Amino acid sequence: MTIRVAAIGTGNVGKHALAQLVINPDYELTGVWVSSPAKAGLDAGELAGLDISTGIRATDDLDAILAAKPDCVVYTAIADNRLLEALEDYRRILAAGINVVASSAVFLQYPWQVLPAEMIEPIEAATQEGSSSLFVNGIDPGFANDLLPLALAGACQQIEQIRCMEIVDYATYDSPAVMFDVMGFGKPLEETPMLLQPGVLSLAWGSVVRQLAAGLGIELDEVTEEHTRVPAPEAFDIASGHIPQGTTAALRFEVRGMRDGKPAVVLEHVTRLRDDLCPDWPQPAQEGGSYRVVVTGEPSYTLDLCLSSPNGDHNHAGLVATAARVVNAIPAVVAAAPGIRTTLDLPLITGRGLYAAG
Repeated sequence: MTIRVAAIGTGNVGKHALAQLVINPDYELTGVWVSSPAKAGLDAGELAGLDISTGIRATDDLDAILAAKPDCVVYTAIADNRLLEALEDYRRILAAGINVVASSAVFLQYPWQVLPAEMIEPIEAATQEGSSSLFVNGIDPGFANDLLPLALAGACQQIEQIRCMEIVDYATYDSPAVMFDVMGFGKPLEETPMLLQPGVLSLAWGSVVRQLAAGLGIELDEVTEEHTRVPAPEAFDIASGHIPQGTTAALRFEVRGMRDGKPAVVLEHVTRLRDDLCPDWPQPAQEGGSYRVVVTGEPSYTLDLCLSSPNGDHNHAGLVATAARVVNAIPAVVAAAPGIRTTLDLPLITGRGLYAAG
């Protein structure tokens, strides 16, 4: 049965999600929402970078998206710098009886014991009012630190720690708002960006450690965080803009789920803007970047996940992977019981129907 879908957001992730919705015959596109007036009125095929005319014109009116009554919305609009607006969007969409798969806000991957109740309860109430479901995922937070580590954990006799790592060069990631305003690259080290304000790391990636703990069936005593920033040795340029000498050019942080004084589950990011920076920090398994899962136990495992694409570098591949993860979850989320759904709730998403001979 064809599933009626709408797309909200056509940015770095959204354009890839939209392309998949347009070309996959299992989905019927009912609408596209955009935040930019310059994009309003453009055909969905053009916004997806496809040489296809769909007849679906983009709108900046959310009411028009809801009026078409899709079965599911694919929400990829940025939420990091518009959190309250994004949560209100979710509440409205879910209360209207429309399911949502999304790539943000990332803490909704597993919000319990991460968000205050007053932020979760309106979303949960909306899912009950609309008999609808919400699934937020991607690659990180997403399958690189929920599906993969829990699959490895399922082949252990004993587990001492699960550590999930992103080791990536972000130089080609083109999003000035995220790179400069949120993460603080190109900013003086004495200036604290949004991401490094006290508690924000634990808010953004607390969902990862809390969900891993839930998968292991343990209660965490606390979630702690720490970070290190390193300045640029000289000025240079990246896709998002200019990095002056002496400003932040490398960032390493950990979010730790503690039990009995020991880190039971850990989310670690090692982010560089040049591969020659901080050579003593963990190195990726391939040029540009990779994801790593380390399970310490009996037996122990180390899994390196290397993304690539014939159409771009590792950062391009990561954007496509994020989009595909949520789009491919649509049938399972539409069929799921109402509520905020997580990887622990949904069946295995296998990529059914995606085979295409090269």
